[in-house]
Amino acid sequence: METFISGILTKEGRKFARISFMREEEYAEFIVPDGVLDKRQGFTEEEITKLFRYVRENKDDILKRAKEVNPLKNWLGLA
Repeated sequence: METFISGILTKEGRKFARISFMREEEYAEFIVPDGVLDKRQGFTEEEITKLFRYVRENKDDILKRAKEVNPLKNWLGLA
């Protein structure tokens, strides 16, 4: 399974990041720090529960890593 973390995003004055878990054609995307599942395809309920728990327990680290993401390098495929 691959994991991707966005940079810090801002919408309506609120800062957040997205973390995506991908396995072949399956994916699950969460919004951090809220820990809300935004999109999903193919993961079982048990797997989603485990991913939800991981996101909730690691939200500070995920946000820290998101702050280190360079969006331009990511977009250009240089990250």
